Amino acid sequence: MLTQRIEKDYQEVGGMQKIFAYFQLLKFRLSLTVAFSSAVGFMLGNFTSGWVEALLVMAGGMLVTGSANTINQIIEKDLDKLMKRTAKRPLPTGVLSVNEAAVFAVITGIAGITLLAVFFNTLCAVLALISLILYGFVYTPLKRISPICVFVGAIPGAMPPLIGWVAATGALTPEAWVLFGIQFFWQFPHFWAIAWVLDDDYKKAGFKMLPTAGGKDLKTAFQIMTYTLLLIPMGMLPLQLGMTGTTSAIIAVVCGVLFLMQTLYLMQTCTKKAAMSIMFGSFLYLPIVQIALVLDKV
Repeated sequence: MLTQRIEKDYQEVGGMQKIFAYFQLLKFRLSLTVAFSSAVGFMLGNFTSGWVEALLVMAGGMLVTGSANTINQIIEKDLDKLMKRTAKRPLPTGVLSVNEAAVFAVITGIAGITLLAVFFNTLCAVLALISLILYGFVYTPLKRISPICVFVGAIPGAMPPLIGWVAATGALTPEAWVLFGIQFFWQFPHFWAIAWVLDDDYKKAGFKMLPTAGGKDLKTAFQIMTYTLLLIPMGMLPLQLGMTGTTSAIIAVVCGVLFLMQTLYLMQTCTKKAAMSIMFGSFLYLPIVQIALVLDKV
């Protein structure tokens, strides 16, 4: 009896470990951020729709993003073992097999794309599929080949608000591209700051994330500043197109200026501390600006 009880407890613990491992594959916080952006795009495109529709867009975005993240981890399974921050992921530790992860990627990907197609429109589902392919099968292998991977990765990374807008309107309009542009330019200071902070870890896996051969130098800091500077005029375009009002434009400009000041500090010092400041600043910039756009739409 005692042996059976121990075996039962072990199986329960193992089952919970598996569930948590699948949760890890999703990269839940990242997927939630992406899904939130798609909901923002949807609400800006059609604010008269109910919360149910916005939540469905979020669910579709999260499933597709989770699938792309899982594909990324399958391809980088052996490389993740080399880096401190990824060594404890489900595939490097063997908690999940590649086959289990592959099945999970297929199920979540199909479920997310089907949800978008059935409840919204075919165009947004096709865009979600393109995003998944770009992230999982183009951006991921490029990380060891060329720094251009960040540019390629910024395309699927910027598509969630565009997909949300298309889900609401059924069309790729200038407004959709403005939402895409804001998130596109935001990703360069965001990811390059992360790459600066984690440069030593990335080098262990052979990832080429920083834009210059010198890596953590003034040239890289200047490029981070340049893309951040572009966020200021981008943040004013929703007002120009009549998407939102003056309040959100002011908030976007103020956030952009504060964000820019952090990059100027990096140019002065070229330190890890300054890069971390940009990294955390980027985590604040996007949700603040997006929430301001939605509230100003109200």
